[in-house]
Amino acid sequence: MKFADLGLSDELLKSVIDAGYDEPTPIQAQAIPSVLMMRDIIGIAQTGTGKTAGFVLPMIDILAHGRRRALMPRSLILEPTRELAAQVAENFEKYGKNHDLKMALLIGGVQMGDQVKALQEGVDVLIATPGRLMDLFERGKILLTGCELLVIDEADRMLDMGFIPDIESICSKLPSQRQTLLFSATMPPPIKKLADRFLSNPKSIEVARPASTNINIVQHKVKVASRAKREALRHLLRTDNVSTAIVFCNRKTTVRELAKSLKSHGFSAGEIHGDMDQSARNAELQKFKDGVINILVASDVAARGLDVKGVSHVFNFDTPWHPDDYVHRIGRTGRGGATGRAFTLVSPEDAEAIDNVEKLTGGAIPVMTLDIGAAAEPDERPARKSRDKAEKPQRAPKAEKAASEKPARRKKDAAPTAEDTPVHTESTREEPRRDAPRRDDNRRDDYRRDDYRADAGRSDSGRQGDRRREYRSEPPSPPGEWNGPIPNFLHVSAL
Repeated sequence: MKFADLGLSDELLKSVIDAGYDEPTPIQAQAIPSVLMMRDIIGIAQTGTGKTAGFVLPMIDILAHGRRRALMPRSLILEPTRELAAQVAENFEKYGKNHDLKMALLIGGVQMGDQVKALQEGVDVLIATPGRLMDLFERGKILLTGCELLVIDEADRMLDMGFIPDIESICSKLPSQRQTLLFSATMPPPIKKLADRFLSNPKSIEVARPASTNINIVQHKVKVASRAKREALRHLLRTDNVSTAIVFCNRKTTVRELAKSLKSHGFSAGEIHGDMDQSARNAELQKFKDGVINILVASDVAARGLDVKGVSHVFNFDTPWHPDDYVHRIGRTGRGGATGRAFTLVSPEDAEAIDNVEKLTGGAIPVMTLDIGAAAEPDERPARKSRDKAEKPQRAPKAEKAASEKPARRKKDAAPTAEDTPVHTESTREEPRRDAPRRDDNRRDDYRRDDYRADAGRSDSGRQGDRRREYRSEPPSPPGEWNGPIPNFLHVSAL
């Protein structure tokens, strides 16, 4: 089947051919005709199979006829992350170059001024993350009553990031007579309920079993000790004919530390995670696309929808906590019919997570054995630890210490000697105050999905989801009253 058989306009077919495409993917071949017939769609397909073009192409032809109005977009596409929203915008620019359509991109991390100006001039296509869209709606900068077509992309990721309440609120503000398209690689029960509520007699298109992996991707799990993960990763990067690779970690701190470690060992690596501002994230991603760097260490902010051609390898430095993320992570390679390789470094702590992944995908991942030692890698941290250990004075064994400190036995009636008299010395270790707040220096960052914390709130403008503990200072005591610590027996739990 050719794109010319799907009922697209000649102008659109010319743009598709200029982009280098001739034959549609299975999801495109089934979705495009149904969208052109104004049917509601539920599309389930593996990541990397062309879902984006499956709704972008027919939308361009549908919107080619009509008039745009200020503050009232004619169509809306909801995306979970800024990178995915920007990628969909690039697709509209590429395929809609022969049409007179205006587009606006509403994402967090950038100024609202240009976005508000574009809305005031009128847009045909509005591509937005839920947080920034809700912000502008509450400010009265946008009206959704003229939206005739809604696309909810990566719906399962919307669920993971906590966007479902926002999606429900947005859908309630749209006209009831509209066309709704829902695309996802997985279909958990909450998403099915969302589809049943907001879609009207939808056509279900499923080109692969939900949560199945791409058969063009060769998968391996590498069992290593926890302290040998970096050494194993470097070994694979040097020996497995890697041209470009994305390395996924569960925590943002791990992303930063691993990228720094790879650079120190001579690799051309960059990083991308949710704590970076949008301009820095775009710059790192562009370096990776342009070949300035060939290794991108990333959090799950890059796991969904990110389309970079020619990614030969994906490495899971950490096994994902949520098994669905495994499908999306390895889907960054093997795209568009190409082949790819995916490696997951599995330590004993990852045993439960990798079992959940294999249950979801329906098969055991082949095990690869590496010819490297399980000792810790020669990084700076072990060296620093040994140096600190050398500086500490050696402690006497407990038995010897007890013997040296035990007073000599004397007769019951004997007078105490000077050695038996205890000598009170001031302790060199400061005891913590009872009324001082306790501090845990080894606290781990709470895991929130993103590493998408920058996108997961009601606003994409930089709100932080973590609340800091506040300590209220007590007023000074009146003259003549006790101002010291309160004895324990005077403490009360409530007044």
